[in-house]
Amino acid sequence: MIVTRFAPSPTGFLHLGHAFAALTAQRAAERNRGRFLLRIEDIDATRCRPEYEQAIKDDLRWLGLPFEEPVRRQSEHFADYGTALKTLDERGLLYPCFCTRKEIADEIARASAAPHGPDGPLYPGICRRLSTEIRRVRMAAGDSYALRLDVEKAMALAGETLKFVEQGAGPAGETGEQIAHPALFGDVVLARKELPASYHLAVVVDDALQGVTLVTRGNDLFPATHIHRLLQACLGYEPPAYAHHQLLLDSSGKKFSKRDRAVTLDHLGRNGTSAQSIRTNLGF
Repeated sequence: MIVTRFAPSPTGFLHLGHAFAALTAQRAAERNRGRFLLRIEDIDATRCRPEYEQAIKDDLRWLGLPFEEPVRRQSEHFADYGTALKTLDERGLLYPCFCTRKEIADEIARASAAPHGPDGPLYPGICRRLSTEIRRVRMAAGDSYALRLDVEKAMALAGETLKFVEQGAGPAGETGEQIAHPALFGDVVLARKELPASYHLAVVVDDALQGVTLVTRGNDLFPATHIHRLLQACLGYEPPAYAHHQLLLDSSGKKFSKRDRAVTLDHLGRNGTSAQSIRTNLGF
């Protein structure tokens, strides 16, 4: 059975880009008589709001997208992320990083040719070289830290060429079986002292525990699939298939974004736009 999901963060109201993503996931499930899940990614308590979560559900119902109840809310499953972190730690794949952003930037500036990834310069591995004793002392002293994945060790543990299946088109026309290149992101942050899980860890754990078999999402997240495939291997998860899709762009050629105050579904509905016309205009 195909199981898809739409996983927004309740940090604002849904816009047309969200509608396209949700309709894409729901259509993939419907065509295969599968299941369409809604997941609320609300780990960041400083930005998430209950009113936005309710609006997400209201907008999906208005669009005619039925979703299963109860809805998984990440803030209710911190223990799951802790279990995954413990597994990675027991396998020697995590290390605490005490670097500030300035320290990282200064180290990168000193390097003659700092390697870059999809999100910019890669972490230069400053704290990877710290002794176990120094790590213990600094953590005991209450220093702020992030938990990073030692990608080199993780790839050695995986011990094979990791692959994933792309059923969409990918940003450069990728389709079919793809070779994963997890080193693209370097030693990514998986959690912080103040935050139980990063996006990369939480999404991998959630998809596995919810039995998601097909991840549909925008092409901007295609690079993340490489590190997600490595985490799946290290945690013993069966990887889902992926179908990355085009991004919906506004009149200026930019993707719809909450931070740019994209026109919301709520605004469109209150000003006379029907849900059916939105579905039609988006190709559904």
